[in-house]
Amino acid sequence: MSQTQQQPQYPPFQQQPHQAARNGLGTAALILGVIGALSGLIPFMFWLAGILGVIALILGLTGRGRAKRGEATNKGVALTGVILALVSLGLAVFGAYTTFKAVDDAVDDINKSISDTKAKDTKTSGDAKDAGKGGANKDDKKPAAKALDAGDSVIYDDDLTVSVSNAVAYSPSEYAAGHTKGHHAYKVTVTVTNDSKEKFDSSLLSTDARAGQDGVDAEQIFDEKVGTGFDGTILPGKKATVVYAFDTPAAAKNLTVEVTPSFEYDATQWDLKL
Repeated sequence: MSQTQQQPQYPPFQQQPHQAARNGLGTAALILGVIGALSGLIPFMFWLAGILGVIALILGLTGRGRAKRGEATNKGVALTGVILALVSLGLAVFGAYTTFKAVDDAVDDINKSISDTKAKDTKTSGDAKDAGKGGANKDDKKPAAKALDAGDSVIYDDDLTVSVSNAVAYSPSEYAAGHTKGHHAYKVTVTVTNDSKEKFDSSLLSTDARAGQDGVDAEQIFDEKVGTGFDGTILPGKKATVVYAFDTPAAAKNLTVEVTPSFEYDATQWDLKL
């Protein structure tokens, strides 16, 4: 009697399904890191670089964790994303510092400009003792309480100096404009010296006059070489001189000349004896 030996039966081999690599986080970290780093190169875009840098850093670190666990295959991409994220954050900090400093400097410049405009008061010629010598008191920033005398100078806080000579009798020609028959004519010399560091636009300077105790307007006379006024600019260290002529009533004993260098300066008056 024969015996047959049965072979054991095994279930057929089944291959485990392959799990797909989860590389999305590392790739996203790389892309955001690149955009963030490029944004950080523009100082006022620091806020975008900072936001993208933070997101890229989180995604990059998470992607590296997946790669270590074998769930992703782009460990290098994730690491690059982390590095670019740190670069973005660094540029964001630098951009924020640069932007805020530039804004702060601009505000300081504006405030300084406003202060300088308000402080551009005249520096007068000083007391009567120094006035006869053409001296000036540079510590006094207020205009003179009374009109200056002929030959006195006024020095503004930017070292612009204006002086007016004494009034000299003048005979207008028959072609003169602004002279009334029976009135007297006088000419005065206005000198502007620019001792500042910037050029001065003399075309903005205005000169007016009033005559007599009642202060009636003394009309300016235009005749040949008088009355043309200042023109052009005065360079630093240079001066310019212009002769003006004014028409006054015959009985006038004094001529008040007022000079305003420009709208940024206070007007100054000279009381000239006729």
